[in-house]
Amino acid sequence: MSERQESQYETTFPITPGKPGIPVPVALAVCTACFLQQRRRRWCRETGKIQQHRNLNQHHYTMKLSSIIPAPELHYFTLLLVTGLYTPGRGEITSLDAGNIDDILNSAGVALVNFYADWCRFSQMLHPIFEESSNIVREEYPDATQVVFARVDCDQHSDIAQRYRISKYPTLKLFRNGMMMKREYRGQRSVTAIADFIRQQKVDPIKVIENLEEISTVDRSRRTIIGYFETKDSDNYRTYEKVANILRDDCVFLASFGEVSKPERFSGDNIIYKPMGENVPDMVYMGSLTNFDLSYAWTQDKCVPLVREITFENGEELTEEGIPFLILFHQRDDTESLEKFQQEVARQLISEKGSINFLHADCDKFRHPLLHIQKTPADCPVIAIDSFRHMYVFPEFSDLAVPGKLRQFVLDLHSGKLHREFHHGPDPTDSTPGQPEENGEVASNPPESSFQKLAPSETRYTILRDRDEL
Repeated sequence: MSERQESQYETTFPITPGKPGIPVPVALAVCTACFLQQRRRRWCRETGKIQQHRNLNQHHYTMKLSSIIPAPELHYFTLLLVTGLYTPGRGEITSLDAGNIDDILNSAGVALVNFYADWCRFSQMLHPIFEESSNIVREEYPDATQVVFARVDCDQHSDIAQRYRISKYPTLKLFRNGMMMKREYRGQRSVTAIADFIRQQKVDPIKVIENLEEISTVDRSRRTIIGYFETKDSDNYRTYEKVANILRDDCVFLASFGEVSKPERFSGDNIIYKPMGENVPDMVYMGSLTNFDLSYAWTQDKCVPLVREITFENGEELTEEGIPFLILFHQRDDTESLEKFQQEVARQLISEKGSINFLHADCDKFRHPLLHIQKTPADCPVIAIDSFRHMYVFPEFSDLAVPGKLRQFVLDLHSGKLHREFHHGPDPTDSTPGQPEENGEVASNPPESSFQKLAPSETRYTILRDRDEL
């Protein structure tokens, strides 16, 4: 080979100080090897098999390079590739602290925040998956204000962890324009699942009505909000859109514009609510359409029922709220009992909202909790309280019509009377006049909590037993 030909190889890629580098054509050959592995690497990445991805790369490049790089240098070059050039790129994960958290979250359309602790093994397992998810999502949404992947080290920033009531690691919370969503991410911890979750959050929750005749086909088994606007490019619609994004899981949102909506805009842009039920009248929003707080409060009141249904899908979320359940167990087609229960809860217990969750459950799906209180689906409707320690049964469903009876049942839970009477029998003050009192205490063992088993699992999270652990 001539000196001129040899000079082509003198521009080298350094491996170790003081030693000859790799000739440029060899480096190009490495890039070619990389190109040939793109499909296999992409499959590994999208299926969340991060370690297999790394092992495959290391094996491939070691085999390819062994024939073109001297053995003494191969070890150093392989190390360089694995730790730098050919490992999956680190995602653009923003570290949040007290100084930047509000600005970053407020400017992000959607933000997924990983609250973690370095010593938590579940957090350690999630880190590479979270970063790879960020990589994929960033390719689809390159605008940094559209989607943000962020993290909070809860050991370093315990004030932030307490602010967002973090009780387990890792916790993935979703934010929209700075507002934390009630439902956090509880799905599969894989690259594909997390990326799909973000894609779903970016789908427009508002369906555009092209013809007002479509209103007559609205599904009256679901709560529906309909906005009538002159144009999309208005503050009225932007506020409506923001509210719809936050409550997208609780209501169906529809909108019409221009000539289509004109017949419904005789007094200007307006919003109506169509409750569940064929013969239930519509309700009109009377507040300012540009006032987000008023619009959100009104819409939330309509979309989030006072009595919610508990399912196996939302059981973990409801249990984690940490307040007792007042539950109506009823047959799926028994809407009459549900309506009576809803009416009495609204009449007697509205002041207790926040101290107890009002729920209803399908008797057939939740047979096990019924067995805990010695009931079966044939006994439904049944009302019970689960305090997360014990379960207590309301005497008779027909007692629901007795004024104040349901309210007293809940107050007796808060005062400790229900628990006390389970162990020691009725309080002396509850004895029927003229009836002789029995001597001695009546021992009893109340059924253990059944719904506590739906709480976050220790096989998936590191549970903080005491908030002071933060």
